[in-house]
Amino acid sequence: MITELGHFALILSFMVAIVQMVVPLVGAHKRWPGWMALADPAATVQFILTAFSFGALTWAFVTSDFSLKLVVENSHSAKPMLYKITGTWGNHEGSMLLWVLIVTLFGAMASWFGGGLPPTLKARVLGVQAAIAVAFFAFILFTSNPFLRLAVPPFDGQDLNPLLQDPGLAFHPPFLYLGYVGLSMAFSFAVAALIEGRVDAAWGRWVRPWTLAAWIFLTIGISLGSWWAYYELGWGGFWFWDPVENASFMPWLLATALLHSAIVVEKRESLKSWTILLAILAFGFSLIGTFIVRSGLLTSVHAFANDPERGAFILMILVIFTGGALTLFAMRAGALEAKGVFGIVSRESALVANNVVLAVACFVVFIGTMWPMVAEMFFDRKLSVGPPFFNLAFTPFMVLLGIILPVGAMLPWKRGRLARAMRPLRGAFILALALATLVWAMQTGRSALGPVGVFLGCWMVFGALVDLWSRTGRKGDRLGRLGRLPRADWGKAFAHAGLGVTMFAIAGLTAWEEEDIRVATIGQPFKVGAFTLTLQDVVQDTGPNYLSTTGIVSLQRNDRVIAELQPEKRQYPVARMPTTEAAIDYRFLRDVYVVLGDPQEGEGWIMRTYIKPFANWIWGGCLLMALGGALSLSDRRFRVAAGARRIAANEVPAE
Repeated sequence: MITELGHFALILSFMVAIVQMVVPLVGAHKRWPGWMALADPAATVQFILTAFSFGALTWAFVTSDFSLKLVVENSHSAKPMLYKITGTWGNHEGSMLLWVLIVTLFGAMASWFGGGLPPTLKARVLGVQAAIAVAFFAFILFTSNPFLRLAVPPFDGQDLNPLLQDPGLAFHPPFLYLGYVGLSMAFSFAVAALIEGRVDAAWGRWVRPWTLAAWIFLTIGISLGSWWAYYELGWGGFWFWDPVENASFMPWLLATALLHSAIVVEKRESLKSWTILLAILAFGFSLIGTFIVRSGLLTSVHAFANDPERGAFILMILVIFTGGALTLFAMRAGALEAKGVFGIVSRESALVANNVVLAVACFVVFIGTMWPMVAEMFFDRKLSVGPPFFNLAFTPFMVLLGIILPVGAMLPWKRGRLARAMRPLRGAFILALALATLVWAMQTGRSALGPVGVFLGCWMVFGALVDLWSRTGRKGDRLGRLGRLPRADWGKAFAHAGLGVTMFAIAGLTAWEEEDIRVATIGQPFKVGAFTLTLQDVVQDTGPNYLSTTGIVSLQRNDRVIAELQPEKRQYPVARMPTTEAAIDYRFLRDVYVVLGDPQEGEGWIMRTYIKPFANWIWGGCLLMALGGALSLSDRRFRVAAGARRIAANEVPAE
């Protein structure tokens, strides 16, 4: 009964979304207040109905309702409760319902917290957001209905993909979708502004919090996925430039550019056209990611579906929304005249350089991701574009970005002098260079990647600290003023420093990692770097829904046992699928990473061991970036409509 009500609520929400899409937009065009006001209750009702539908599907998974086809295909009665719940979105249909739930959530939040928006702009924003919801409601109901029943329910289910039965990946999709779908609000604001024919400083202030919230969630979602790949897949890496990894990374790059571009719109009313274009493209790349995952173009653990018909439907959504918005942009571009004028050496120019670097880096990733598919479809050639290409083509842009950021943050608006901006940064530059030189001297015979990473990381972290300190003035109680600085200033410092930490960690890990692959004999110690490892035993065990082969590995340093590691090989009988569970000794400066392989003759087992310096710093830097975003978002000046109430709410924009 509950699932039928959930299905009915989904249909009702679809109908409400259609009304919300049409009536407020007509009302805004005709200046009918009553029609525009309908957007607020419609957005709330749409969210409540969708939340009930999603709750009904979750209940079916929790109670193991095997009369529902989706539950049979993605659950099992012996599965732990956490994975019964996360199984709701661990499949194509359920994940699309989560997608639509988040679309309606952001629309409802724009209604709840958008009281300072001009009525026409608010009505148009909610109307465009509802149009996005309508498209995906139609996709779910007509091609991916999660509430299909079976005439004869089986006794038990087929279980969830074992690789997805992990806490890291359990929470990775919701955060990723909050980021993906959150960019729909920036898109809705951009299209609404194009319809009105006006983009000003107030618009820049309104769009930034939504973009910032999406960027925070996307940062957390990507880092969770990277962390999961690191410890769960057993190959020892944190990023493989997989097409689906790239599909989430490209919107992040554009969202980062959009955040910085919107600052220029807010402060100087410049870069209006570019900011609107970034808002369109950021959400457009989110749709491209959805298309890649669900079209059947690739086979991946990340891919939810392998159905070309569904892919064609999503491609149609992509073309309609992105193509329509770009067409509207071309028609209205002449009305987006920039007011602020700035010199070549200025903060505006630094932000433009930041935007260009990020946009070109995104384009490089896009070409590398799509070219093998294009070559196969149109030229009948099978090509492989892997990490060597991306590392070589992408890294220079990140190096350039790292060099620009500290200087750009110190430059004044409108016009400035480079020498004057660099003066406070001289100490940071000299210290970063000295540390890089020291590392170069210590790592005789290795590549320059490590020292370059040390320089960039220190330069960005020290630069962020100098920027923060420079905002306290030159005299008096500078420490007291430091504590009273706006949270947005602290947020910027944390975010820039976090990026520096991540850059350093990636470079350090890549340059100084040690790897050992051998046949380990039980009781025979062997050395890897500064560590001695001994395979003590291999035991068989049984988990909740899997069989386990577990190695007992003693880890020693300087003849002292510092950890006992237990790498596993698991076999899931229901899913008939094996997984590898790495054992990791996490420490502040390094990880020791051990993987158990297949048995060999003579009581030996294949073992892979990695010494990974600064591995945890990668995700620590990501958390610092997300924390910086959260601090900025908590600043009153950057919350939705903060300061906007001073704008005449009843001002009628020119059509």
